[in-house]
Amino acid sequence: MIRVTKLNNQEIIINDDLIEFVESTPDTIISLIDGKKIMVRETPDEIIKRVAVFRKMASTIEWKANAEENKDRRGRISDAD
Repeated sequence: MIRVTKLNNQEIIINDDLIEFVESTPDTIISLIDGKKIMVRETPDEIIKRVAVFRKMASTIEWKANAEENKDRRGRISDAD
């Protein structure tokens, strides 16, 4: 999920997985896979950066969660011995 600002200064949060493409016409338009279009104040480069930062953060959280789960499993296996 990324935070963007519509032209009327309203902040919204969109699901980055739903972005089909971003164009600059000169306003930035985010086109979603369902056909909806959102005009925002951020540049296409800012949108790309926000998506990259969010995905990196999400993958780090997932990695940590998996590491904790594996640690718990190893502990339960050791306790059974």
